[in-house]
Amino acid sequence: MKYCLTFLAFTAVLLSPAAAQTNPPVRLDPIIVTGSPDETTSFNVPYSVDAARVNPTAIAQPGVNVSEALVGVPGLVIQNRQNYAQDLQISIRGFGARSAFGVRGVKLIADGIPATNPDGQGQAATFNLDTAERIEVLRGPFATIYGNHAGGVIQLFSRDGQGDPLVRANVFGGSWGTIKVGAGSEGEVKGVGYVFDISRFETDGYRDHSAAVRNQIFAKMHFAPDEHSRVTVVANGLHQPGTQDPLGLTFATYQTDPRAAEAVAETFNTRKNIDHGQVGGTYERHLNDNNRVEMQAYAGRRSVVQFLSIPPAPQTNNAGHSGGVVDFDRDFHGTGARWIGDFEPGPGSLTLTAGLDFDRSQDDRRGYENFVGTTLGVRGNLRRDEIDTVFSVGPYLQGVWDQDKWQFSAGVRHSWVRFDVDDHYLANGDESGSVEYNHTTPAVGVLYRAHPKVHVYGSAGAGFETPTLNELSYSTNTGGFNFDLKPARSLQGELGIKALITDSTRVNAAVFQINTEDEIVVAAASNGRTSFMNAPGTLRQGFELGAESDLTRHFTAKGSFTWLRAIYDEDFTSPAGLVEEGNRIPGIPEFAAYGELAWHPIRGFNMAVETVYREKVYVEDLNTQRAAPNHFLVNLRCAAEQTCGRWTFSELLRLDNVTDQKHVSSVIIGDGNGRFYEPGPELSVYAGVQVGYRF
Repeated sequence: MKYCLTFLAFTAVLLSPAAAQTNPPVRLDPIIVTGSPDETTSFNVPYSVDAARVNPTAIAQPGVNVSEALVGVPGLVIQNRQNYAQDLQISIRGFGARSAFGVRGVKLIADGIPATNPDGQGQAATFNLDTAERIEVLRGPFATIYGNHAGGVIQLFSRDGQGDPLVRANVFGGSWGTIKVGAGSEGEVKGVGYVFDISRFETDGYRDHSAAVRNQIFAKMHFAPDEHSRVTVVANGLHQPGTQDPLGLTFATYQTDPRAAEAVAETFNTRKNIDHGQVGGTYERHLNDNNRVEMQAYAGRRSVVQFLSIPPAPQTNNAGHSGGVVDFDRDFHGTGARWIGDFEPGPGSLTLTAGLDFDRSQDDRRGYENFVGTTLGVRGNLRRDEIDTVFSVGPYLQGVWDQDKWQFSAGVRHSWVRFDVDDHYLANGDESGSVEYNHTTPAVGVLYRAHPKVHVYGSAGAGFETPTLNELSYSTNTGGFNFDLKPARSLQGELGIKALITDSTRVNAAVFQINTEDEIVVAAASNGRTSFMNAPGTLRQGFELGAESDLTRHFTAKGSFTWLRAIYDEDFTSPAGLVEEGNRIPGIPEFAAYGELAWHPIRGFNMAVETVYREKVYVEDLNTQRAAPNHFLVNLRCAAEQTCGRWTFSELLRLDNVTDQKHVSSVIIGDGNGRFYEPGPELSVYAGVQVGYRF
């Protein structure tokens, strides 16, 4: 109650005539580029895509996790694990739900540069929300034209530097020892636009042994060499030293103390060090009014040292064991080029795109024992030493023919992915080897404009998902590489409707079905090691609904609802036992919903109530262990902005989980020790301020 009174008092203070920033209305038909050969509106494409505007100040968030901006997107389940050693848990229509760390099954792109490795493993932590303008989320068959692991696509676009130079500084803090400080500058000088941001985030963590520090830096520059071209250069860096990993909890521990960490996390001091740096550039040139070319190139380095909770006995008793410390340095780079042409072959218009992507990463990977004598949680003897290289080549072709009330779209991509392992640790034999995967993924779609404000559409496509390097790295039987793991292949179909009910209300709805062969699933997960296998077949059937509206001059609302039936549709035997047809695929809630009502009483001020619902989630394939319970959360937020001459001031206040509901935020699928559950925070309070000056 005292926090709610504080919230109301803060609101009253901010409701002042000094506010002078106009609150923008809901944008019902945002511009998107994801999935389309050319810039268009989301209302005019035959697939499901949402564009979320990113303004951490307006939504009273610290700008740390991409979940802050995307929680209301239908079909997308994005969970903050409260574990910064393992990143967010993201799935789109069930793709990516099996991930124990990082992002798999979903393609991540930032400013046209892949944030997903060629093997399909991505890191959402590299997204910089302080400088982001919007994030687009593509779901369904047309995601497959992005190739390997594109069960869906999440693409971030940062702001362009414009206008007179601006400098800003901010501080945000609150519950669980959370604090974030940042500073930045942006603007345009002599035709060169720039954006620069630096920040430091610290938290003690909601749970024991979950403290983290995240330092980020971002820089962007763009300019036009001539009237027909544009160059953009982007660089970012991430430094996370000593990030503690609290691991999952058993259900008994969760019920007794959700803030706890199991003793093994403290015993082995489970933790991770992350250093990530990347630079990339894009070049766009209009050859004439109907033809243009776009090129991009990038390079970077990622270094990780992770201390796991594997006991000494499995390491000493198995000559093929790779140890309890993961240590790798990854160098990666890639290039891409595409041509876009516009034609008018008789009635209507035709846009064609042809392109080629090449990506490569190379890991200098080592493994060590996590003990020396009786001392645990330290680097011990070398147990693994290898060079792992992944290549990916993807030519693609896409076309859109627009004719009066009809629009026809088609695309095709051929993906070639190769994994090479050069084993330098020969004490347990030579595990060098290679494996290649090839697949062609077509997609087709049709849009019918039944009415200027009602569009119906259908689309279908084939998908392709190779194992990631981490999924290949461990075999259930030998502990070595699992070169027998097959890629998953899927067929997707979708029917939908997009309607502008009024000038201020939009509703999107879609039904879909996805059939997958050789689905990659968890075979065993124990002591920090996860091995994978192929399931013969899965079925996903679902319904998505999204709506947003300017209800009145002062009230806006938006909401989303997702129903997803995700099951195994054939029996198979896993190391845990018989998985029967009809069992739920773990990690995927059957129902998910989000609702938001925002109030804008005066210019420069808004407050809102948010509601989040998640149905129960199964934690393993047999569906016999206790499912993570369903939960319903209520959040409150309040934000204000004032201008005074060249100065701008912003204040924000946020209350999460105001009903103090005990809940499981995410799960670790198939954990052999029964530590499936990652609890979310109880009532949390955060506040922040930002000041900016424009020269």
